[in-house]
This record gives sequence, C-alpha cells and structure tokens, in this order.
Amino acid sequence: MERETARQRAAELTEKLNRYSYEYYVLDDPSVDDRTFDMLLQELADIEKEYPDLAAPDSPTRRVGGEADGELFQPVRHEVPLQSLQDVFDTQDVLDFDRRVRETVEHPSYVVEKKIDGLSVSLEYENGVFVRGATRGDGITGENVTANLRTVRAIPLRLKRAIPRLIVRGEIYMPKESFQVLALRQEAAGERVFKNPRNAAAGSLRQKNSKITAKRGLSIFVFNLQLIEGEEITSHSQSLKLLEELGFTVSPEYFCTDSMDEVMQEIERIGQQRQQLPYDIDGAVVKVDSFAQREQLGETAKYPRWAVAYKYPPEEKTTELLNIEINVGRTGALTPTAVFQPVMLAGSQVSRASLHNEDYIAEKDIRIGDTIVVRKAGDVIPEVVKSVSHRPDAQPFRMPSVCPSCGHPVERGEQAAIRCYNPLCPAQFVRGLIHFVSRDAMDIEGFGEQLAESFVAEGLLHSFFDLYTLKKEQLENRERMAEKSAENLLAAIEKSKQAGLERLLYAFGIKNVGAKAAKLIAARFGTLDRLSTATAEEIAAIDGIGEVIAGAVVDFFSMPSTGELLKRIKELKLKTDCAEHQQSDKFAGMTFVLTGTLSTMTREEGKREIERRGGKAAGSVSKKTTYVVAGEDAGSKLRKAQTLGVPVLSEQEFINLLEDKTEEAK
Repeated sequence: MERETARQRAAELTEKLNRYSYEYYVLDDPSVDDRTFDMLLQELADIEKEYPDLAAPDSPTRRVGGEADGELFQPVRHEVPLQSLQDVFDTQDVLDFDRRVRETVEHPSYVVEKKIDGLSVSLEYENGVFVRGATRGDGITGENVTANLRTVRAIPLRLKRAIPRLIVRGEIYMPKESFQVLALRQEAAGERVFKNPRNAAAGSLRQKNSKITAKRGLSIFVFNLQLIEGEEITSHSQSLKLLEELGFTVSPEYFCTDSMDEVMQEIERIGQQRQQLPYDIDGAVVKVDSFAQREQLGETAKYPRWAVAYKYPPEEKTTELLNIEINVGRTGALTPTAVFQPVMLAGSQVSRASLHNEDYIAEKDIRIGDTIVVRKAGDVIPEVVKSVSHRPDAQPFRMPSVCPSCGHPVERGEQAAIRCYNPLCPAQFVRGLIHFVSRDAMDIEGFGEQLAESFVAEGLLHSFFDLYTLKKEQLENRERMAEKSAENLLAAIEKSKQAGLERLLYAFGIKNVGAKAAKLIAARFGTLDRLSTATAEEIAAIDGIGEVIAGAVVDFFSMPSTGELLKRIKELKLKTDCAEHQQSDKFAGMTFVLTGTLSTMTREEGKREIERRGGKAAGSVSKKTTYVVAGEDAGSKLRKAQTLGVPVLSEQEFINLLEDKTEEAK
C-alpha cells in the first residue's frame, strides 16, 4: 500500500473504530458485530506495522497494550489535588452535614451519586487528545499509568471536541462479571485470587505489562471536573453533562435536588438496588452542586466541606459449616473450600466459599461443624468472615499430607500454599491439558476445554503426549466433529510437534514459569537435554530469571516422573531445541531500543539478533539504555535518547556491531 493511501485509510479506520468503541462501551449500543470490529482493528494494526509513524495518539491499537512503558509508575504531581471525602455511617450524619452547609450558604442544591468501589485516577487531555493518566496516590502525587489506562476502552483517547486543556477524575473499576471470570481463572490456575473487584482493579491497573491490563475488562466512571480551559462551568451537574457530551462515561444515574428529603430517599434507593448493579459500590456521595457555594464552604485539612460519602453496612449471615473439601488445581495447589448450609447473599444463594490456605483456616480457627459468618466479598465472591462457635467435639482442621487425588506427598511453599508436585496427578491433568494446548504453549488450534474434558473422561488421554497418538477413527462421528474437523485437529496436533523448546517448556506448566521466562530459559540453554541437566545457579544467572524460578525448573527435572515424560517426547520426535538459541554473551548486560523503520531487517528480526547475543531489546528509552538504534523516520524515542545522552546507532552501525566489524559503536 502506498504511503498516502495508507495514511488516509489509517485515519478512516481510527475514526471508525473509536466510534464503534464508544457505541459499545459507553452507549451500550453497538452498530457492528465483534468480528467486523476485529477485522478492521487488524487491518489498522497491519498498516501501523508497515508505517509505524502513522499510528495516531488515539489509535485503537493502543487499547491492546504492549511492552512496559519507561514512564510507567513514575511519580506524577497532580496539578489539582485529588481530595478524599469524609465518610459517614449514619443517616443522622448526612442531616448534620446539610445543617452545616446551610449555616454557610443559602438554598443549596445537591447531587447524589453512587460511590463506585474502585481506584481513583486523573486523566489529562490537551487539544482533545489523552496525554497522561495517573493514580490518586496520596492525592498530591500519584503514579503514571498512562499506557495501562489506554487499554481501558471506556476512556476516550480523543474527545468529541478539542478542549484546549482538560483534567478529569474518574474511578477505575472491574465489573462483577469480569471479576468472576478472573477469579475462576486464578483459582483454576492455583494462583492467589483477588479478594474483591476493587483489589482486582488496582492490581490490574498496576501491571507492568499493559497487555495483561487490557485483558482484565476494566472500565471507568468519570465523576469530577478537575480543570478546564476554554469553557465556563458553574456547577457540578453542568460539568457532568459537558463530560458526557465529550464522550466520557460519567457517574451513573446521578440525581440532582434541592430537597434534603429527596437526598435521603435517593440514598435509600441506591442502597436497595446495589446488589443488582453490575459493578460494586460502597456508598453514596452527596455533593453541593454550585461551584461558587463550594468556594464559600471551603475545606478542612483533610476533606472538602461541601461533600460527604455515606457508607452502607455489609450484608452478613450465619450458617453451619458442613465440610471442608480439598480441590487440586492445575499447578498442584491444594485449595480448601468451605461447604455450608445454603444462604441468600447479595441476591443469590450460596453454599461454598474458598478458605484459601491452611493459615487462613488457622487464623480464624475454622472447624467442621462450626457456626460461621459468611458474606460476599465485593458482593460477588463468597467468603467466610469468622467462626462464631464450635461444636463440643470439634477438632482443629489439618490439611492433608498427601494429594487427595494421586497420593503423592505434598509440600508447603511460599504464601502458605500446599502443592502436589507430581506432574502425572490425575486431578491436575485436565487443567494441565488445557494449558498444554493453549496458544502460548503448544498452540493446538481447535482443542478447547470441552474437548479436553470429554477426551479425558472417555479414557482417550492419560498424559499430554497421548494427544500425539490419536487416530482419525477415534475423532470422527463425535458430536460437532465431522471428518474435516477431525483432519484439521490431527493436522494441528502434528504441527505442534515443531513448537520448539520455549513453548514446550511453558506447556509443562512448571510453577512460576510463564511464557516470558520459558523464552529466556530456552534461548539460554538451546536444547531440552542441556536444560534438563542445568543447575539452579546456571538458570538463575539469566537476566530476568531469579532463584525462585530456577529452583522450580531444577525441581521439575529432578522428579522421577519427569524422566518418563522426557522419554516420551523423544519417542514422539517433538522438536526440543530453540530457534532463538543464544549464540554468545557479546551483548550481555546491554539494553537496546529499536525505533523507526529499518531497511535491511524488521524490528522483530533486529530484536532476535540482540537476544541471540545475550542482550535485551526494550520498548522504551531510559538512562539505563545502552544504545538506541534509529532507522528511518525515528521519532520520540530518538528525541528522548538525545535528551538523556544515550548513544544512538545508525542501522549500518548496528549491523557492524552485530557482525563484529567494529570494536565499539561510535
């Protein structure tokens, strides 16, 4: 595609996709289906890959996240402080607030809003374009999380009107549905589950990899105008209307009135409906509407005098603990689960709740037969709050010393986790199989969770490698699997034999070894045979791999059952070497940043050449960067390198350095 044609098409796609996102995430009224949106997004990504400089500041491709941003978590001083509100816990406290307001101003009007339970952030716009976002922090100084906030699709990257300068405050939150999906995924993987949607939102927003943030389903409600240039705004309700017009999702169903009776009725109404809301709230906020009256009321050392936050009491119920079941997850973690007499909580009947680990049980002294207090954390995930009383014959609960599924001895590790480290444990197998065939592992297309469960239940698969002995006749005539589907699945299984060491290592599901760690380890050792005999010290010496991961890898290869696993791999002729094997330590300890368009290689190829020599290819420039390699049309990264005094290499100088044609780049 010619450059000018590409520029016009990129601008057209950017406008369309941002409009479609606004319709879907803000208006909840999409005009195109998901497949159409995804196809257009891929088309734009392809154009930006060919012409990186055509990526606009509001490009929808920024929504999917990327490598860690050099400015991520850097301190940001708020131009307008992000104040906290005074909490009140009784309706009389709200009436007292109204009395104090009326002692200072005449005829106040109020705005009542839901107090969204999330993480407060500020968003800055210049000429209508989103330029920076930061967490609240202490209200004076927060952290730069711009790259992660770009992935939140309810945040407009370009406003509908080019306001010269605008700063707004909003609440990042995780919808209940997204939290449930995340919690189930974490529990199945044997990971620590976030306690509630608020913690999940905070943890997701502070990810160093914004691709993870992008997958967490975060959203935002904007509830305050901090600063504006080019517009005259006199009240809070007026500001909310303007923010809606600009493309923001504002405080839902905010209510304006000059009647204190109606304020109290609205607080009660919100309280009655909060269990049915698709997001968590932890109260209702009452604010004086007029900005002029706010000025008159002023603020204390801690809080503004023109607003209060009414906090609702949590719903808790007592019930009888019938049993404590032990479930084995994919990573071998043994998770205790409370089974109790069903109770209605937050609008639904619940009878089970995770007890997390043995320390949690011991701390609360929970015993089978106890009368316990339960609630829903964040009104979503059931949890046991405490034990009220024991039965006379109740004994302290003890976690099993062997795996309830395979009988293999279990071990206690960090964070009170007890695990079964037998890779052939039946309870772990289905979950492990789903991980084994996943995209970042062996990438067997068409082999999903339902198929994994049915194949195991029917006895077709007893280990990961039984996949490679499946026959066409075993697959045909299954439900939703005709001859062509069976052929495609077998072809995908055969193709996966060439996945290579890094994917195979990740597919093993070794504790703490993610896709990135697997890639680093595979590149360093090159072959499965070499890796299987590596010491913890050799593995821990890899940049980005610590002692914990190294120990887990060594432990895995030292287990007797792993020897049988390696034997099967050789028999099936799976590829066990790494195409990106590190060739030398020439660039050890060096960090490169590639920017602009290279004429002799793609940036991805350049990155591989750096990694083959033991170096690191980063996505952003910092004082720690060794070299910036600047191709044609290099932009902001080149300017930042020049500002920081980081050495800059031309493409030819970089090639010379790769080919040892010069001792030192100049």
